[in-house]
Amino acid sequence: MSNSRIMTNVEKAEISTSTVWKDFLALIKVGIVNSNLITTFTGMWLAFYFTNTHFLNSLDIMFLTLVGSSLIIAGSCVINNVYDRDIDHLMERTKERPTVTGKINGTKASLLGLLMIAFGIIMLFMTTVTAGVIGLIGVFSYVVLYTMWSKRKYVSNTIVGSISGAVPPLIGWAAVDANLDIVAWMLFLMMFIWQPPHFYALAMKRVEEYRAADIPMLPVVKGFAVTKHHIVAWVAALLPIPFFLMDLGLFFFILATAFNIGWLALGLAGYKMKDDIKWSKLMFVYSLNYLTILFVAMVIVTVI
Repeated sequence: MSNSRIMTNVEKAEISTSTVWKDFLALIKVGIVNSNLITTFTGMWLAFYFTNTHFLNSLDIMFLTLVGSSLIIAGSCVINNVYDRDIDHLMERTKERPTVTGKINGTKASLLGLLMIAFGIIMLFMTTVTAGVIGLIGVFSYVVLYTMWSKRKYVSNTIVGSISGAVPPLIGWAAVDANLDIVAWMLFLMMFIWQPPHFYALAMKRVEEYRAADIPMLPVVKGFAVTKHHIVAWVAALLPIPFFLMDLGLFFFILATAFNIGWLALGLAGYKMKDDIKWSKLMFVYSLNYLTILFVAMVIVTVI
């Protein structure tokens, strides 16, 4: 009997630890942190490549950049969760966040978020001043310009939020080379342009949730027809980007162009599809694969 009780207590402790860890990952929006880590690494890797710097000689830079950028992204997401806890309970995908359920105290979470941002910024400044400044711009644009200012007021909130989502590759590059090359700015531009069609597609899927939370996303304010026009226009704006990345080789140029044309074709198909939600899901999934494959490909073509 005593052994049974000991096992039960151990199991309870394991469950409790697992729950706390799960809540922490939800608080920092680990999915966003991981996806941005890929683009940060790509920016840094390409800077190594184009400056003829071997990464093994810069392991300290890699550590400071990856950890520092992860901390500022995670910290910013924590602040976002705390600020939005009054509306997150209205949306299916956010109603279980620990800041909504009360599992994590808002004041403590805010302090944690600020500490993460502070340590992250310090680490980025330890690489180059440029990387630190870009990190600060990213935090300000996400926390202040997006979360606290535009998200609940303006239909352009997605475009404003795209600034912060586009800075990770710039941070990665700047940590290695403060003199930002045209390639670095193309990575920023690619990320900036990619986000509106990605999030508009998501907003179409979740339109009623955004409406309930009174968030003026484009599909809520302008409807699906206008949203389709915007999505197609943004995707079309990606078409010139590969021409500015020719230094990555012909294979990448062809791959990126093919993905751009494929996404545009899928976007145009939306004008004929009767099921708008099905189309938005296809566009959303395509956008995820688009970003992951192209940024991973950028690294691969510099290795082989």
